[in-house]
Amino acid sequence: MKFLATILALGLMGTAQAQTSADSVLDCMRANLPPSLRIQDIELTTTDRSGASRVLKGRVYGQQEKSASGNQVRAMLRVTAPDNLAGASFLIREARQYADEGLYVWLPSVRRVRRVSGEFADGALLGTDFSYNDFKQLQSAFGGFSAAQLDPETVAQRPAWVLSFKPVPDVKSAYTEVRTWVDQKTCVPLKTDFYEAGKLRKQLSVSVEAIKRIDNYWYPAIVEMSDLQSGSRSTLRVLGVQPDDKLASRHFNPKLFYMPG
Repeated sequence: MKFLATILALGLMGTAQAQTSADSVLDCMRANLPPSLRIQDIELTTTDRSGASRVLKGRVYGQQEKSASGNQVRAMLRVTAPDNLAGASFLIREARQYADEGLYVWLPSVRRVRRVSGEFADGALLGTDFSYNDFKQLQSAFGGFSAAQLDPETVAQRPAWVLSFKPVPDVKSAYTEVRTWVDQKTCVPLKTDFYEAGKLRKQLSVSVEAIKRIDNYWYPAIVEMSDLQSGSRSTLRVLGVQPDDKLASRHFNPKLFYMPG
């Protein structure tokens, strides 16, 4: 879940500067989420190998919260359609220490908040090609993974930093490595490869043309995720962005985030 990262991340926004370490690249990615609340209307279309499609619609609420240990991502996805999933909600609360990190899900059929961890976090997010952990990473929240910076490369004729993420000891993850190519101009990930047991399983991509700007922040308006094993793909589209100077903290409260209004 590190989408909702990432959308989650649904795009992060910030001004890129010269970076010299993995931590500084991550800080630049996180800086794409403003300190005030940002709301994104999204549409997520998943198409299977046969060509059959299903569509989810929802809203992503996100902000960057300052703390004594540094700025941290807060993101929440609330599904608005289809009717049978309307109200389903997912909350990310990043923390510097993985053990303190919060990943929560609310499903109307269950009618209770569940804290997400372990194998459940690697499961499909409401039938899409994004797992809960993928959504988290889409919001640039990478708790549970250690980051290393590799040699820079060029993606779509754009200079990109390359980061390699691997699970820290005692953290269970389906991924043995997540490798991300980050645009040096916007700090938006252009490509991410997900490896299971050393084999490429899923690929995320963002075209340069899909990177948009609001105020001083950048975000990807279209994100593609392909599952190379199942042959399915999910396309996340940001249909609108609404800044909000009022910090609605209840959207990020584990006890209140799923409540409408």
